[in-house]
Amino acid sequence: MPLIKCPDCGREVSTAAKACPNCGFPVAEQLTPTAAAGASTGPADTPANELLAEVRPSWWRYFWYLLFAWLLVPWIIAWVKRSAVVLRIYRDRITLEQGIMSKCERELFIRDIRSVDIDQSFMNRLFNIGDLTISTAASADATDFIAGVPNPQQVRDLIIARRQSSEREGAK
Repeated sequence: MPLIKCPDCGREVSTAAKACPNCGFPVAEQLTPTAAAGASTGPADTPANELLAEVRPSWWRYFWYLLFAWLLVPWIIAWVKRSAVVLRIYRDRITLEQGIMSKCERELFIRDIRSVDIDQSFMNRLFNIGDLTISTAASADATDFIAGVPNPQQVRDLIIARRQSSEREGAK
């Protein structure tokens, strides 16, 4: 295959190439029909539609994206896990919803709650978060665990205050 100079960048390009691999200039259109015909008469020539190479950008081009992608993934996981748990406190009941695709919803009546426990590690105490365990009178193992509750003392105090007021209303 004879080589010609690319009119745009000056590098040598095969006459069988449709475009310059360096700059993309369409050299096939610039060749005269006789030059193109004379160039393709050799026995070692390949058919015009045979794929010679497929080039994609190197992974090194995306190095920084790949390196820092792990910084985004934990945020997404935390957002999904945080969205999957909702504790709602009403006047006479507490609802606990867990899950995104499949849901588990528990409803606890205030009058059935026997204890509210808080577990906090040292770091949890610094950030004022804790794990709540709500035990009910339904059975011996009827406990609900909610991890990472902000201001757990205030939540516990609210539940206890609602329980005490429901007892007073029931005694009247």
